[in-house]
Amino acid sequence: MTQINRPDLSRVPVCTTCGTQYPEAERMTDCPVCCDERQYVGWQGQRWTTTAEIAASHEIRFEDAAGVTTLCLEPSFAIGQRAFLIPQPGGLVMWECLPAVTDAALARIAELGGVQAIAISHPHFYAAMLEWSAALGGVPIYLHAADEDWVRFDSPLLRLWDGERFALSDTLDLVHLPGHFAGSTGLLWKTGPRPGGSLFPGDALQVAMDRRFVSFMRSYPNLIPLGPKALKRLEDHVTSLAFSDLYGSFAGREIIGDAKERVEASFARYCEALKG
Repeated sequence: MTQINRPDLSRVPVCTTCGTQYPEAERMTDCPVCCDERQYVGWQGQRWTTTAEIAASHEIRFEDAAGVTTLCLEPSFAIGQRAFLIPQPGGLVMWECLPAVTDAALARIAELGGVQAIAISHPHFYAAMLEWSAALGGVPIYLHAADEDWVRFDSPLLRLWDGERFALSDTLDLVHLPGHFAGSTGLLWKTGPRPGGSLFPGDALQVAMDRRFVSFMRSYPNLIPLGPKALKRLEDHVTSLAFSDLYGSFAGREIIGDAKERVEASFARYCEALKG
């Protein structure tokens, strides 16, 4: 296989628990993401690796998830999220990010038409975003400005957007879904892959195991629920969106058909649970 040249970020530190990559100059005792109450430091203490080490022991698997191409690390690493490749006229948009880059994955992406932009829902999935951007030719990375304090790299490739909605293209919008993080973001694909459109909400809406409902948490691993005020604010943001399908952050977590109705029922169920 032909080696693909790219700026070498492959040996800067990556947290083994959350998969976040940090600049070498900021190597710290503890990972800021994991020290926050929404995450946790691994039970064996803080441990670090590099994307080079991850790539040597993992592969990036491409799968079709109800009409959308997804990428995930095999075996699973850190949080275990998947990334998505959304087709657009000017090239793919990568939604979410993984903690490692491989030449095989880059070659496959090139065959699919290349990536024109990366967008990420919240800091838990920033992962190796700068390394991915560089490897894909220096494409811009779109993050919500409300989460700027979590960004540790200073790079001209970063694009911080503000407000409630940002158009990436005629058919793709970034939408503000506050709750899990102040800047939690979803991707709204208004025309695909089926009529009615799709919402990719990150962890703002977490697809339940029965795939009939979603839930809403400040912290999923530490079981901190979203309070009534934050829940109402999130519901107001989701109500304005039109979608039929919903794709969650993890493999198999999608609701295909009637997703908007299922989300509305989930808000109602959660409110009843809060009332006791």
